[in-house]
Amino acid sequence: MQDTQNQGHEQRRVRLNKLNEMESRGINAYPQIYRPDATAESLANRYKELPNDTQTADVVSVAGRIRAIRNSGMFMDIYDATGKVQIYTSLEQADEKTKFMLSSIDIGDIIGVTGTVRRTKRGELSVASQTLTMLAKALLPLPEKFHGLTDTDTKYRQRYLDMIMNPETTKTLVNRSKIITAVRQLLLSQGLLEVETPLLHVIKGGATAKPFVTHHNALDMDLFLRVAPELYLKRLIVGGMLGVFEIGRNFRNEGIDTRHNPEFTMMEIYRQYNDYTDMMTLFEQIVEAAALAVNGTTQVEIDGKQIELKGPYPRRPMADLVKEYTGVDFMAIETDEEARRVCRDLNVEVADTADWGHCMAAVFEEKCESHLIQPVHVIDHPKSISPLTKQHRVHPRLVERFETFINTWEMGNAYTELTNPIDQRARFEEQVKAREAGDDEADMMDDDFITALEHGMPPTGGLGVGLDRLIMILTSNPSIRDVIAFPTMRKK
Repeated sequence: MQDTQNQGHEQRRVRLNKLNEMESRGINAYPQIYRPDATAESLANRYKELPNDTQTADVVSVAGRIRAIRNSGMFMDIYDATGKVQIYTSLEQADEKTKFMLSSIDIGDIIGVTGTVRRTKRGELSVASQTLTMLAKALLPLPEKFHGLTDTDTKYRQRYLDMIMNPETTKTLVNRSKIITAVRQLLLSQGLLEVETPLLHVIKGGATAKPFVTHHNALDMDLFLRVAPELYLKRLIVGGMLGVFEIGRNFRNEGIDTRHNPEFTMMEIYRQYNDYTDMMTLFEQIVEAAALAVNGTTQVEIDGKQIELKGPYPRRPMADLVKEYTGVDFMAIETDEEARRVCRDLNVEVADTADWGHCMAAVFEEKCESHLIQPVHVIDHPKSISPLTKQHRVHPRLVERFETFINTWEMGNAYTELTNPIDQRARFEEQVKAREAGDDEADMMDDDFITALEHGMPPTGGLGVGLDRLIMILTSNPSIRDVIAFPTMRKK
């Protein structure tokens, strides 16, 4: 490592000397503007029929980062956002300024080139340079060409180097944009309105999660970074909006692993006169639209597994899955004590105060999730773990909620929303008791939200989708850090 650092310092010194020499000759190595009129892609399309060993009179201007230099600068490969352009410079015909520029250029520099289009004898489309312009002198070298950038820590800390050296990284980030655009267009086409709600919350609510806390100096009060936009979005439904959605950052002060980052992109949707069955259909439409936008197919391969994303997906009650994979019928268990005993028998750790619902959810998480490879809606969750969800219309211990799993990952969470203000206050009071007992992920009492419900909220369906995980599935990336441009990192 020390040798590598020393080499980097020496290369920087050499490049600084070149920069100083350019400046002494009146050359601005960081000009204000340069306007290329062609890209690698446009040249490839325009001249795809150009025969080998042909010189045209067409003059173009291109720009890009130098990734290869051959034959003392006679040939260079520059890369723009669309691909590679080969630059050819005749050393015999070059004037003194061009020769100086060639001697000043290093791999990693960004240059502009004006010249004529030609195709070499070997069939390489090239620009025969007439003028070379330095656009940004790189003072630090790129990672060594043949090994590329493989150090994981550096990839995430210096994403720009990862993008320069690894085209797949740039492709993933481009596809991320395409996925979000496709999802947004689908929702807009269905008459949903995109809205924005606060990131700073006076009360932590909307999800079972530990929040980040900050302090507002002018108001002299602590605020919570948003863990979910749910309670504000539902206020808009109370206000009369037919359907709303928000795509934005949420923040949860929890662990970091391949599926969790402290800040992540969430999409939440609420629509009047829908229930959780409508949200299942909407989720399937979202996934299909996103898959077709980036892959042209609803089939993906992850870790050697072929997964079909086209709906409809099976709808399996949580209790049925628990019974299938453990043999235990939780619907036949009547007491919390018996539920805790079952957990102990299954070697599933739960708190001594865990109730029936928390026990079933814990068993499901430990014993069932790892089996859920193909898409499935896991429906009908315990009431005690779902404080914002309407009670099941048949089973009083359950609620009308589902989570969708793909490749063992939870991808979406949806409810038939709780609209009864009296029931909602009672649920919040249970959450407050849990919080006072030490559960820092439990919700707080939100009196203003209760007041909103007391003005009347129509039957509503709600859906939350973790877009980062959806992007992981659709781009076949195993870690959330691979699909976030700048993931959270430990201080170096």
